[in-house]
Amino acid sequence: MHTSKTVETALPLHPLLAGRWSPRGFDAGHRLDDTALAALLEAARWAPSANNSQPWRFLPTRRGERAFDLLTAALAEGNRAWAPRASMLLLVAAQTEDEAGRGRPWAQYDTGQAAAALVVQAEHLGLAVHQMGGFDTAAVTASLALPSTVRPVTVLAIGRHDPTATLPEALAERERAPRTRLPLDTLLLPGAEPLGAAA
Repeated sequence: MHTSKTVETALPLHPLLAGRWSPRGFDAGHRLDDTALAALLEAARWAPSANNSQPWRFLPTRRGERAFDLLTAALAEGNRAWAPRASMLLLVAAQTEDEAGRGRPWAQYDTGQAAAALVVQAEHLGLAVHQMGGFDTAAVTASLALPSTVRPVTVLAIGRHDPTATLPEALAERERAPRTRLPLDTLLLPGAEPLGAAA
């Protein structure tokens, strides 16, 4: 397992959820094997989706591969400072139209659920995942020749956490900081009943 930052939650959660966090320090010598990768993608494959449309699409890339370098080049500068140490950069995309050209309005939501399932499976396998929105979607689409109906959603850095990895000080400080979340009652829309102890 990677270094624990398990949180104290208002109510008990499954340990995989309470312990999940998004490190930037990765072991540059670690290789994600095919069995682990298949398990991650299998977890994503069984996520729920509107009408079982399964709009998620994935491009797994490992260090040393051209596609890994292309994804790295498209990352925001802050992410390029640490993400190339990950064992894998996994492009997660949503197919926004079906084969008949009909729009899939929930494709990005469904794809997010698939990514969430993958992240929980990674936690189970002792792997770390950091999800990134900081990347140039147009550059990814062009460099990887994605169809117009496939929209990049996120890039996942996946690998083994290395708490000793060298990071810029501002990022290292964030690695050490405790995990925080807004109070639950601030997330409820007007009209919702208060949740008492859980709030």
